[in-house]
Amino acid sequence: MTTHRAGFAAIVGRPNVGKSTLFNRLLGEKLAIVSPKPQTTRNRLLGVLTKPDVQVAFLDTPGLHAARGGINKAMVEAALGALGDVDVALHLIEANDDARIHPPQLETAQLVARANKPTILVVNKIDRIAKPRLLPLIAEWAKVHAWLEVFPLSAQTGENVPEFVDLLARYLPEGPELFPPDVLTDQAERSICAEYVREQLIRLTHDEVPYGLAVEVEEFDESDRRETGGLVRIAACVLVERDSQKGIVIGKRGALLKEAGTRARHEIERLLGCRVYLALTVRVEKDWTQRPNALRRLGYVPGG
Repeated sequence: MTTHRAGFAAIVGRPNVGKSTLFNRLLGEKLAIVSPKPQTTRNRLLGVLTKPDVQVAFLDTPGLHAARGGINKAMVEAALGALGDVDVALHLIEANDDARIHPPQLETAQLVARANKPTILVVNKIDRIAKPRLLPLIAEWAKVHAWLEVFPLSAQTGENVPEFVDLLARYLPEGPELFPPDVLTDQAERSICAEYVREQLIRLTHDEVPYGLAVEVEEFDESDRRETGGLVRIAACVLVERDSQKGIVIGKRGALLKEAGTRARHEIERLLGCRVYLALTVRVEKDWTQRPNALRRLGYVPGG
């Protein structure tokens, strides 16, 4: 009889190393938003992978960085807090050609090591470098910490990802499933929809605007939704910190906000499996990223 294993694994690392891309790849579903801009992920996000002989509850986390200001500190605390109760930490780094370990990378590795969790070093983005360059890189990182394993993969292309799941399973405790087999995440649909809107706004705006953006779903009307199809009406408010940001987010004659809404609506319809009416408004909430009450209300710190 095959032994069943189940446990929690947190994906941690610096901003923009591909944590959310790997999270989505592992689950086969887009739960985490992704953009080329750092600090896109703001909360810990649970995703459950269920296979016949293993169930892994993955936690996607914000990037670990030198935190300044209310929301940045909350993001780092969310990432480190995710390590508290997991069975295995997955420390993600980027493959680089020079095989050097840069000081910020080393600081992050030391931060993760202080959590005192069994840790697999995952070398991501191997599709970007020549394979012979991997061995010197792995050899250097092997000196940094007593990793359970050092494993190379590409979250973008999926190279080595199935083999990685098999490897991870060996380090999880024996036991029954932790979640019903049909559970994919603990996130409410309205929360994922808000993130889809924020993702498109991040992709369409520039400079400092993405860091002052939040999206709050004010209405999620499912009264016309059917088991297959139907209609869901969503009203969401885009929060910015300053009047100048409001103008950028709306765009000339409302063009940018309309484009973001159209892109987000397509993603939401795919998620919900029905037609969606999406209405977006924009509101200035001065310095909301620094105010504890706003951070709590938006779910970035506990107590909201």
